[in-house]
Amino acid sequence: MSWFKRSKKSIEQPTPPDERRVKTEGLWTKCTGCRAIVWKKDLEANAHVCAKCQHHFRLNARQRLELLLDGRWIEHDAQIASNDPLHFADTRPYTERLREARRKLGMNDAVLTAEGLLAGRPVICCSMEFGFIGGSMGAAVGEKVTRAIERCVERKMPLVIVSCSGGARMMEGTLSLMQLAKVSAALAQLDEVGIPFISVLTDPTTGGVTASYAMLGDLNIAEPGALIGFAGPRVIEQTIRQKLPEGFQRAEFLLEHGFLDAVVHRKELKSYIANALDCFLV
Repeated sequence: MSWFKRSKKSIEQPTPPDERRVKTEGLWTKCTGCRAIVWKKDLEANAHVCAKCQHHFRLNARQRLELLLDGRWIEHDAQIASNDPLHFADTRPYTERLREARRKLGMNDAVLTAEGLLAGRPVICCSMEFGFIGGSMGAAVGEKVTRAIERCVERKMPLVIVSCSGGARMMEGTLSLMQLAKVSAALAQLDEVGIPFISVLTDPTTGGVTASYAMLGDLNIAEPGALIGFAGPRVIEQTIRQKLPEGFQRAEFLLEHGFLDAVVHRKELKSYIANALDCFLV
């Protein structure tokens, strides 16, 4: 008779790494401003602004429209799209880049044009999508923005453009550069009839977009910390052979030096624009 009896238990197999992952994976993100770990639901509830350091995360084009407009809106010119006029190819064909961006984002090009109410005030709003080839401005973007301006002239409606762009689209060469003059000429017509245009510059707003409509607003406002400029800091330093000041090309620096009218926190942006429109339309 044995003094000890060992109960036979099957040996537990180690759980594969993929199955050991906590179910909360993907619910947190790291703030690029203060490096704090932020719960995504808290971030969304705070308009995608870090509660600790007030860093403004980037928003996509639809999130911008949801932030500024009241409820539902009407989208215009959704069918306009680039058709690769130069048959451009670098490491990949331009047509392939366009197909991928359209599939991922569900939009034909890098801007959405919407008609709706902003705090009860009828407006037309163009919102740029940085995820679509860096929010670059090609012929399709220029055409959509120009049509939005013409619609504002026809209907006597204020215009709001939210810029978020790497500049002109190099894959369309001179055709993309022509959009700077095209949109600027349309804005001159808007100015002649006295319809207000409010330009909102977000992170980043650079290149040909900065050199055209982003800086041509009756009121130019930016979000805190937004990168705004034409050429990049490295290019400028190599050209002038000088070290640039701290915070160069950030919204606060540009406000201090007279390039902007205001820097407005995202949560106050809608009310600020609404008040500005009341002043313009008095």
